[in-house]
Formats: sequence, C-alpha cells, structure tokens
Amino acid sequence: MRRLSTFLATAAVAVASTVAVTPAHAAACGGYVGLTFDDGPSNAHTPAILSALQQNGLRATMFNEGQYAAAYPAQVRVQTSAGMWVGNHSYTHPHLTQQSQAQVDSEISRTQQAISAAGGGTPRLFRPPYGETNATVQSVAAKYGLRQVIWDVDSGDWNNASVSAIVAANARLTNGQVILMHEWPANTLSAIPQIARTLASRGLCAGMISPQTGRAVAPG
Repeated sequence: MRRLSTFLATAAVAVASTVAVTPAHAAACGGYVGLTFDDGPSNAHTPAILSALQQNGLRATMFNEGQYAAAYPAQVRVQTSAGMWVGNHSYTHPHLTQQSQAQVDSEISRTQQAISAAGGGTPRLFRPPYGETNATVQSVAAKYGLRQVIWDVDSGDWNNASVSAIVAANARLTNGQVILMHEWPANTLSAIPQIARTLASRGLCAGMISPQTGRAVAPG
C-alpha cells in the first residue's frame, strides 16, 4: 500500500510539473521570425533539411517551384506532415517582371495546382523569383489569394555564404521579420542547429508567415 501511495504521489508531482512547464515554455517566445527555404522540393535535399529542422524544433515556410512539386509530389506531402508551411515560388523560376500578364498567370496558377495536387494544400503565400515584382505580378498573385512575401534579411546562402555567415544573418532577425534561405546549399543544412540555438538565446521562435500581413507570427 505504501508503494502505491509513493507511486501516486510521484505521478502527481510529474503531472504538476508538466502543467507548470508548458506555460513557461510558451512564454519563452518573446517574438517570432519567418524561416524560409526556396527552390524545393527535391529527393536530394528536402529530406535532410526537414530532418534537421525537426531535430532542432524549428518550423519553416518552404517556397516550392511548381515544376519540382509536380516532379516530387511525395516530398511536398512530407513537408506538410513535418509541420512546415508550403508557399508558391512560381513554376519555372523566371524573371516574372519580364513576362506578360498571361505568362505570369501561368507560372503562378500552375504552381498552385501542382502543390495542391501533391497534397500540400492551396498556398496562401507567394515569393517571386529573385524577389522581383511589379504591379502585374502583384495583381496576378492577388487574383489567386496570395500574399507576396519577399524578405527582410538575405542569408546569402545562394552566393556560397559560409555557415557562420548564415548563422549571423539569422541572428540579425527581429520580431516579425523573414529571412531568405534555400534548401540546396550544404552550408545552410549545416547551419540549422546553430540557427536554432541563436534564436533561442534571443527569445525568438520560428513562426508562420501571416497571409494577412506577410509578417512572422505565432503558429496558428
């Protein structure tokens, strides 16, 4: 009987501890930032990026190209099942500001269809390739209910930035800001654990990008 009493008392303490820890953990998020990864999905890079993000307690927005979503639909499903958000990054990554309205429409609409068909839901966020936009691009994006998202900080990973430079770029983020990264650079993959530690040390958490404001907010 004494053993049972001891067990019950221990269990009660454990439950109480769990209840007490949860709000404290939530309070540790003094702000939210938007981690974004462009140019996926792929069999070569997506699994490793997702694994690293999950292992380090991070969530991110994956801006997928339609051509790759169509070619690797299983990876789109893995992105969403891993808790990531999926955005539209055009179909073939062209310079949209040099294209006609019909061409822009095709790039955006086909990507919406490819991601949806792959099981990634209907994107609500759109990132124009190279961050290039104009009134036509914005108008077409709005037609499909998409919020255009550029970035506040460029990690430079597309230009062979070092691991330390990518981590330093993430360290410049402030509440609500968004950073540009890509899923294919090896240094980006290597930087993820340090990015997680750096954000945590500053009381920042990886959040979702609001379709209403284009800013990072608490996951809904």
